[in-house]
Amino acid sequence: MRKDQRSTLSAVLAASIGAATAGAILLGGTGLITSAQAQTAEEKKKEQERHRPPPPRQQTQPPPRVTQPPPSPPPRVHEPRQLPPPKPAQQLQPPPGARPFPPPKPADASPPEFKKKEGPQRFQQPPGGPPPATFKAPPPGGQPGGPPPATFKTVPPPEQGPGRPVTVTPGPQPGQPGQAGPPGFAPRRFEDVKKFRVERVEKGGDRKVIQEPGGRFIVKEHNRTIVRHDESERFLRRPGARSEPRPDGTVETFYIGRNGVRVVTVVDGNGRLLRRFRRDRDGRERNIIDNRRFYRNVGIGLGIGALGIIALNLPPPRVTIPYDRYIVDYDRVSDDDLYDTLMAPPIEALDRPYSLEEIRDNYELRARVRSIDIDSIYFDSGAWEVTPDQYDKLRRIARAILRVLESNPEAVFLIAGYTDAVGPDEDNASLSDRRASAVADVLTDRFDVPAENVVTQGYGEQYLKIDTQGPEPRNRRVSIQNVSGLMAER
Repeated sequence: MRKDQRSTLSAVLAASIGAATAGAILLGGTGLITSAQAQTAEEKKKEQERHRPPPPRQQTQPPPRVTQPPPSPPPRVHEPRQLPPPKPAQQLQPPPGARPFPPPKPADASPPEFKKKEGPQRFQQPPGGPPPATFKAPPPGGQPGGPPPATFKTVPPPEQGPGRPVTVTPGPQPGQPGQAGPPGFAPRRFEDVKKFRVERVEKGGDRKVIQEPGGRFIVKEHNRTIVRHDESERFLRRPGARSEPRPDGTVETFYIGRNGVRVVTVVDGNGRLLRRFRRDRDGRERNIIDNRRFYRNVGIGLGIGALGIIALNLPPPRVTIPYDRYIVDYDRVSDDDLYDTLMAPPIEALDRPYSLEEIRDNYELRARVRSIDIDSIYFDSGAWEVTPDQYDKLRRIARAILRVLESNPEAVFLIAGYTDAVGPDEDNASLSDRRASAVADVLTDRFDVPAENVVTQGYGEQYLKIDTQGPEPRNRRVSIQNVSGLMAER
């Protein structure tokens, strides 16, 4: 059986081989062999290309992304700025035990460079090592021919350096001759006033002038003392006040008062009052004080800017009324008594009208009108401000002044300040003048007394109410007078 199967399989194989050979001959005869071979070559080529890496991918991948670095330069520019500056200076620091670096030449180094080198060497100096002589500050005053001490004194605070006062505040210092305080300086205590005083001597030593901050002058002449102050100073504290220089050398200060009326004060170069008037909306002017004729005529010999005392040599007045009506005690009379005192004319006839300066400088002239003494206003020692708890003490006198102004709107009231005899006379004169001005401010600010109707003057210890050289409260007083009847025609 096996032999028969084998013979059968052999016969089948032989027949298959014969058929295949016959098919190959036929294909060759028809030209199809070449086509089959071509297809086999293409398949091989495609297979090779599959295993080979595609070239297009190599060309498209990097080029478009290489152009992305341009946005990166900005961070590179800021990187050097973020480097800490002390690193270069720390590299210059010598190690412990080594010799210090040679000192740099002063001509090649600027103060900022000294600061950079001085910091690390001062605070990071090795223990026990000698300090570098290059950066040691010179002694106060500097060395002859060397740089000023302020150039090298960089480690201590600026206010401790010996050269600081010269570089920051050049010119005269407080209390030095030639400067009565810096511009705009307004002292609050009397110690500051004395610190900024400037003294000079005139008329061959016969006149002594003491200048104080704020345009105040204390004039001592012929055993008398008088205070001159800038009349525009008090007006400049009014709301909306302005000050303008004029071509003739005078200064005009004005503010808008009630009903749109312009109040004008004209002073000369020394702050002495020349004229004070109101200008209505229609342009009409009403004089309150006019000293121009006095300076043109009587004042020609003295000069318009003179600080001398004007002495009239008048005899004392003849008083024919009771003393308590002549000099009225403020706390002992009624409101009607205050009004009657301020409305009363001079107690005797005058030979001529007088200027404000003549009234201020001559007690005998002022004594020709009645006055009201207020000795209940208390001031702190060395101070001139009226404290709020004292305001009500001035309410009654303010009402009396306003009543007078209803009948005479151009009336002028002189507020005079006095002290006792304790202390130097120039100190008392200045202190009393400032206190009189403070009382005027309270009358205007708190009780609406027009500022243009008030003038002030301090007399210090010259006219004592109680004759004593010791402390006396009744001598520390303020008096108020209506001096309109003494003044020049307006």
